[in-house]
Amino acid sequence: MCTAATYKTADFYFGRTLDYEFSYGDEITVTPRNYEFCFRHAGRLVSHYAIIGMAHVADNYPLYYDAVNEKGLCMAGLNFVGNAHYGEVMPGAENVASFEFIPWLLGQCATVKEARLLLDRINLVDTSFSDTLPAAQLHWMISDRDETVTVESTADGMHVYDNPVGVLTNNPPFCEQMFQLNNYMHLSAKDPENSFCPQLPLNRYSRGMGGLGLPGDLSSQSRFVRVAFTKMNSVSGRSEAESVSQFFHILGSVDQQRGCCDVGDGKYEITIYTSCCNADKGIYYYTAYDNHQITAVDMHRENLDGTALVCYPLIKESAFFMQN
Repeated sequence: MCTAATYKTADFYFGRTLDYEFSYGDEITVTPRNYEFCFRHAGRLVSHYAIIGMAHVADNYPLYYDAVNEKGLCMAGLNFVGNAHYGEVMPGAENVASFEFIPWLLGQCATVKEARLLLDRINLVDTSFSDTLPAAQLHWMISDRDETVTVESTADGMHVYDNPVGVLTNNPPFCEQMFQLNNYMHLSAKDPENSFCPQLPLNRYSRGMGGLGLPGDLSSQSRFVRVAFTKMNSVSGRSEAESVSQFFHILGSVDQQRGCCDVGDGKYEITIYTSCCNADKGIYYYTAYDNHQITAVDMHRENLDGTALVCYPLIKESAFFMQN
């Protein structure tokens, strides 16, 4: 289970949590402009926008979970089990395997507006990367500093939804996630007024009571509501340090601790990593479950005209700073 969000101060930020019971071996991966993509059905992409994001690299191919290109277009795939449906290869269509979707789109598009044009003719197909890596059931959030959309391929076709909150979790489908916000329109960052009964002397006995009713469980629907409320009421300074710090606090509202989500066989879903990418500057920040120190990789410090992937494994262990 995962959560993705956007945030904007002076710069535009995009990131996500990846919550699961194990890791495939995740690396911050820079794909330079001249790395050649050989898509299964859509031909070759020899020259394209440079990309940075979190990926599992298999056979020298970046299987991106979330990424941003050098133009500031961002994309993340989140589990959508039971609802995702991919089609068969269709003659005359732009057939793209789901594992290729992120580099195929980010390699060619600079904005969401441009992405919409490609989405009009795409056919996401159920092609596995390999026998050991079958097609994951996903839906996607695509963002730039001006707009966000959610893309879902379901049994009744491809859907592209405007996403005014800039948040996405897993199930249910995005329209249902958005509809549930109607049940929380009474929430506020401010102290509540007594609308229960004016004749009763009801008192505010604590700060934060405007948020009573905000769901606190780990279900995807509750995480959507909680991050939407946190993000839409979030306030920070405009500097890089303040903005990045605040973004991690926003996604920290849905951090999953080991032991609280039992998936059986002695395994527990945890927040393996949390990312925050400055999409304007191409800097990818992250924290890991056992390392909450923010680490950064700047794509512009690499040779973006190269042909080879550049990978940095996650720093997963904390280094304690002793103050005395």
